[in-house]
Formats: sequence, C-alpha cells, structure tokens
Amino acid sequence: MKIFKTIGVAVCLMFILQSCIVSEKPNMAFFSKSEYDYKGAKFVSINVPLFLAKPYIKRALREEGDNEEVIAMVKKVSKIKVLTVENGNKKMLKDYAGYLNDNNYEDWATIKHDGNNVNIRVKQNGELIKNMLITVNSDKDLVFVDVKGNFTADDISQMISKVSDK
Repeated sequence: MKIFKTIGVAVCLMFILQSCIVSEKPNMAFFSKSEYDYKGAKFVSINVPLFLAKPYIKRALREEGDNEEVIAMVKKVSKIKVLTVENGNKKMLKDYAGYLNDNNYEDWATIKHDGNNVNIRVKQNGELIKNMLITVNSDKDLVFVDVKGNFTADDISQMISKVSDK
C-alpha cells in the first residue's frame, strides 16, 4: 500500500511540475505559426507555475520595500508565459505588433529604460483587463511576457508609475 501512495505522489508531482519544462518551441500564438519565416531566430519558452513563483516574487518585492501596489497586482495574476527570442529582428517585432492590433490589444505604455524599450499592451473586456502582454526589446534579443488575470486600469497605471519612478 505504501508503494502505491509513493507512486501516486510521484505521478502527481510530475504532472504538476511539467509546466516548469523549458522548451525551444514558441508558446505564444503568433510565434507558433509555421508559415512565418523567423530567419534564424531561436526561441526559449517557459510556462511559469504560479503556485511556485508567487511566494518568491512577493518576498523579493517586500525585501525591496515600498511595493504594496505591485504585490497587490501579483495576487491578481492567474497565468504567466515567458518567451525569449534570440536573433529577432525589427520586422518580426513589427509583424507581432500588427498581430496584436488585429486581435484587439491596445497599446498602453512604452517605457525606455537602459537602452531597452518596454511595451505594455492589454486586452480589455469591459472594465476588466484579462490579458497583458509585456515586450522588452533590446537590439536582437526580445522578451515577451504574457500575463493573464483580472486587472483594472488603475492596477496597471499604478504599476507603470511605480516602475517609471525608479
């Protein structure tokens, strides 16, 4: 009986942690299209398991201090996907922006920080924002973060102002 419990726990643990696997295949819809020519771009995608990540994020923000608005927003997050692109190009980024515009994403903010461009786009359903896409563009390396949750416009504007102040 103890062997069955051990095997059952191991199988459940493997099922839960499978989302931690890093893949070289894109995990976002635009980049999964097979007909698009990415011209040597290399992808690394990660699905972040929130039950593991949230405690670390909250602790890091508390240690940094004065981040209660950001911590409150982290609590509203339900899913995070991260995609990094090595050897990306401007045309890929432009096509991605067009794809987002076609799929009802609104451009909310573009922040320049240390030579990098950080772009925030949201998909809104009434007053609630269900999806937020953050793009970090630095020369040929691109990072895309897809955040799903239930946010308000005030939540995001407080986060943007908090980040812009630093």
